[in-house]
Amino acid sequence: MSFKRNVIASYVSQIYTAVIGIVMLPFYIKFMGSEAYGMIGFFTMLQAWFALLDLGLTPTIGRETARFNAGALDVTAFRRLYRSLSCIFVGVAVLGAMLLYSQAANIASHWLKVEVVSVNDIKTALEIIAACVSLRWLGGLYRGIITGFEQLVWLSGFNLIVGTLRFVMVIPVMAYFGYTLFVFFSYQLCLALAECLGLWVKSVRLLPVLTPIERAALGWSFKPVKTVLKFALSIAFTSAVWVLVTQTDKLVLSSILPLADYGVYTLAVLVASGIMIIGAPISQVLMPRMASLHASGKYDEVVAIYKSSTQIVTVIAGAAAITLIFCAKPLLYVWTGSLPVAEQAAPILQLYAVGNALLAIGAFPYYMQYARGNLFYHLLGNALMVVIIIPLIVIAAKHYGGVGAGYVWCGMNALYLFCWVGYVHRKIIPGVHVEWLLLDVLKIFLPALSGGFLIDYLFPASAGTALSVVHVLAVGGVALIISIFVSPFMRHLILTRMAR
Repeated sequence: MSFKRNVIASYVSQIYTAVIGIVMLPFYIKFMGSEAYGMIGFFTMLQAWFALLDLGLTPTIGRETARFNAGALDVTAFRRLYRSLSCIFVGVAVLGAMLLYSQAANIASHWLKVEVVSVNDIKTALEIIAACVSLRWLGGLYRGIITGFEQLVWLSGFNLIVGTLRFVMVIPVMAYFGYTLFVFFSYQLCLALAECLGLWVKSVRLLPVLTPIERAALGWSFKPVKTVLKFALSIAFTSAVWVLVTQTDKLVLSSILPLADYGVYTLAVLVASGIMIIGAPISQVLMPRMASLHASGKYDEVVAIYKSSTQIVTVIAGAAAITLIFCAKPLLYVWTGSLPVAEQAAPILQLYAVGNALLAIGAFPYYMQYARGNLFYHLLGNALMVVIIIPLIVIAAKHYGGVGAGYVWCGMNALYLFCWVGYVHRKIIPGVHVEWLLLDVLKIFLPALSGGFLIDYLFPASAGTALSVVHVLAVGGVALIISIFVSPFMRHLILTRMAR
């Protein structure tokens, strides 16, 4: 029951945060301008690149907390590890902030293509961003503790509050103080400080209480980190690869495109990222639960949760991707109220929607490897991915802009899912792959795709906001209903609830 409750809470909070962030974007563009929004997109990208400094420590503390919660780690060892990692996190956060602050002038003057906003305003915004991204990254340590203890309901409620403050309340603040980059990022910095403090307080309350003797025996040493160093470095490599794979296109285009056009590109990619956000709550709940079950020797339950979770993500992420594939232009038009923006962003949105849906499903073997504590095949697959995708993205982005990067992103994720995932399954859970791919993925996605295509073909999008909304809802609704109906797990879950 707690697993389902955690899944539901995580879904509610993350989907709400994603939706409210997307809903508020037209207001940012309207009041601040496309170029200023391009700066917000650059801020989002910097947060992702900041993860390179993580060194695999955030997911490591989450896994070790889950293992402690399952009884596989004693109190003293866990608290020693927490103290060591806390020192490392604070040091890296300060170092990262100083590095970004020192490069603010160079980025503003030589990297970004600014046309309207003054270079000095961009430089000041980057200096504030340096502190903001470091604080948000530091909060990852405390989120790892909270997630490892499976306190997802509390964390979800906290995220709801923070998301509302971040995306909604910034508008009245700017209305009072001015619609400028300085006001926007100063507000985000204050919120990041409050968010980090709130997470720290909650994590401290969850930590096991030590006796005076145990506290005296803790000491100040980084030796406890050595016990998880191999796993942490594996995660670090994985995280670095993830950043390189998912953010290289954005980094390259931020230097190629004018900041206003980069804002439109960011807008399309952000909408498509909603598909990945759909899968995030499952992974957030799934990984500590699978790690705990694996530590307890309950391997059949691990596979059962793995398969049912795949169906959940395929149903929801698949329906969302199908909606974006067939309704990108009318959806963007209804959302932004600008036909030129919709026409420019729609092809990018369609490609990234397909790529992100493939990625959300292809990420599942990583969750299994995470639970087993061995990421060799994930590291190898991602290393191959980097070698291929980075040069392709650089070439495609320079010659064809965001659309070129989208084609590369879509193609590489298809190659990863249909080729590499099968190889990994045969190595770590033999005999599962064919059933997993056919019954838990394709059996659900392909009928929904056919239904979405049929609705789009029979009732094409028409001019006008109301008709566009009806078209989007019809395509998305049919895709979701078909997905649920053909998914054994989701169908059984809903029928059981209805019977009760």
